[in-house]
Amino acid sequence: MAPLIEIMHLSKQYENDEVITPVLKDINFTINEGEFVAIMGPSGSGKSTLMHILGLLDKPSSGDYLFKGESIKDLDENEMASLRNEEIGFVFQAFNLLPRTSVFDNVKLPLIYNKTKDKDSLVNKAVTAVGIDHRKNHLSNQLSGGEKQRVAIARALVNNPSIIFADEPTGNLDSKTGGQVMRILQKLNEEGKTIILVTHETYTAEHAKRIIRIRDGELQSDDQVTKQIRTHDGENLIK
Repeated sequence: MAPLIEIMHLSKQYENDEVITPVLKDINFTINEGEFVAIMGPSGSGKSTLMHILGLLDKPSSGDYLFKGESIKDLDENEMASLRNEEIGFVFQAFNLLPRTSVFDNVKLPLIYNKTKDKDSLVNKAVTAVGIDHRKNHLSNQLSGGEKQRVAIARALVNNPSIIFADEPTGNLDSKTGGQVMRILQKLNEEGKTIILVTHETYTAEHAKRIIRIRDGELQSDDQVTKQIRTHDGENLIK
């Protein structure tokens, strides 16, 4: 069975007024279905660019990226968008919810292009999965930061994607609320979801089972987490 993600000699550079800025250099790794992987690095390391490529928001300058065994190199913008909508969910640090819009309608947004007729049941299932169903009729601007991030995770879940990307998901939260959000991601992983976490914090990364470290655009290390931080109601336990 092919890996979910296979990165081979991937490089990325940007050109501006004939000035070439290399961002990623000869990156190689695979991620299998059901893994919980943290991509970690300081600001400017290239980790966000890598996430954009893995999340089908951008393409590499050279090398190859196989998603479910198929190269993305020859996909056009519409094909990339369609694959992204079907296979990938995103959770961002800033939540990116529509203000003055209900939790229910925020979660329902990714289903605009979904052909299923029973969209409401998919929304209800997603909000229940993250424990926010009791707030589903509230407006997003009536929620706490932790509740907003739960809504963002529900929105990422609603299409039943192959992968959820979480980009600094605890960055705007206090430590206890951040722990609760990480527990939701761990629980989703235990249920079979592939989670890719992007962070600059070692403490947050150690909630994952594997850490890929990027520095100066190069893969520095790729290690299993020996003592994974587990959370229960926001309280941290190391196992």
